[in-house]
Amino acid sequence: MNFDIFLSICQTEVDGSMPSERQMFQSFFDQALLADALGFGVAWVAETHLSCQIQKRNPGAVIPHFKGEIGLNTDILQVAHRLFAQTKRIEVGSAIRNIQCNGGPIAHAEAVRTFLSLHGLDPAEKRKLYLGFASGRFPFSNAPYGIVPRNPVEKAAWRALKGKIFREAVEIFLRFVRGEIFSSREVAPTTLRRADFRSDADWLAVLEAHGSQAEEIPVAPRWVFDDVGVIPFDAPLELLQLIIGCHDFPTQAFANTLLPCWVFNLSITPPEKIEATHRGMTEVFHKDGGPWQRGFMPRTTLVVIEDGPGLSEVEKNARAREAATAAYANYWVAMAGTLDEQKVQHAVDNALVGSPDEVARQIEQRFDPEDRLMLWFDFNDHDNARVQRKMTSFMEKVAPRFA
Repeated sequence: MNFDIFLSICQTEVDGSMPSERQMFQSFFDQALLADALGFGVAWVAETHLSCQIQKRNPGAVIPHFKGEIGLNTDILQVAHRLFAQTKRIEVGSAIRNIQCNGGPIAHAEAVRTFLSLHGLDPAEKRKLYLGFASGRFPFSNAPYGIVPRNPVEKAAWRALKGKIFREAVEIFLRFVRGEIFSSREVAPTTLRRADFRSDADWLAVLEAHGSQAEEIPVAPRWVFDDVGVIPFDAPLELLQLIIGCHDFPTQAFANTLLPCWVFNLSITPPEKIEATHRGMTEVFHKDGGPWQRGFMPRTTLVVIEDGPGLSEVEKNARAREAATAAYANYWVAMAGTLDEQKVQHAVDNALVGSPDEVARQIEQRFDPEDRLMLWFDFNDHDNARVQRKMTSFMEKVAPRFA
C-alpha cells in the first residue's frame, strides 16, 4: 500500500484562532520535511487561486460563511522547487492545478516544461513531479481569465459546456506538454448536442437561445492561436507524472490518448464508482504508462489518530472520534453556514479515526492492499506539533503493518 500525505495549507478560523500566512507556510514546510524523514511517498499539496475572502464581497459568493482562505498555495512549481531542495526522498504532487486560469493551458504547459528543465539539471535527481490538473473548484477563479459564457447560447448551455471547455484545455495542455507544435485549427472542435444535456427542457432552452432547430450547435474555440511551440523543447518528461482530476470517464480516456494520466478520486466516492474507474482505466490507460495499477488512483483520506500516553484503547478511540466530529462540524458550518449532523457523521465514518490499532483495522476493511492513500492530517488543525505527532504515530505504528 502506498502512503502519501496531503497538505492543505488551509487558512481558516479554528476555535477562534486564525494563523498568519507566514505561520501557515512555516507549518507546511515543517510537516513536509517531517514527512520526508518519516518515509511518506509523495507530498500532495493543495492548490487554489484568488482570495475566497475578497470574493465574498461580490454577488453570488460561493462560500459566504468561510473565514479565511481555502488554501494559500497558488503555484506548485515554486513550492516543488523549494521542497525538492530541502528533502531527500519524498516526491511532490499538486492536488490540483487549475489549467484554465492564470493564462490557460498553453501558459501552464510552458511553466511545466520550464520546471522540468530546471529540476532535471541535477543528473542525480530522479524524483518526479506528480502534476494533478483539473478545471478548478470555484468558478470565480476562472472568470477573470475569460471562462464565462460569451453569448446567450453558451449561457443556456453553461452547465454542460464547462466540461467541454475543460476537454479543450486538456487537449491543448497535454499536446504542448509532450512537445507538439500546432495551432488551434488542429484542436478538436466543440459542439453541443441533445445528448450533452440532462433533459429535453435543458436542450430546448439552448435551441431557443440559438434561434433555430439544430441537431448540433458549433461552439467557437476558447483559445485561438496560430502555430505555437512551447519552450524549453528538451524538457525531461520522465520526471513528470500527470493525474487528471475529473470524474467524467470519456475525458479521462481522452487524456490517455495523449499521455499516461492517472486519475484522482476521493475517499467519499462510492465504492462502485471507484471500482468502475479501475476497470475502465485498465482498458484505456496510455500504453507508455505500462499496465494500469490501483496505485495510479490517489485517494484523499482524513486521518484523526490518537495515541496519548496512559489512555486505554477505548479512550483513544473516543477522543479521536470527538476530535474528528468537531473538525468536520466546524468545517461544515464554514462551508455551508449551517450544521448538517448527518453529513458530519457520514464524513467521520469515511475518515480513519481512532487509535493506531483501530486506524489499521479500518484501512484493512476499506482499502485494497495496492491502493494509494493521500493521508490528510492537518484538516481543521493549526496545532503544528499535534499534526506532526499524528503523522509520526501513523508512520511508526500503522504503516509498518502494511509494508
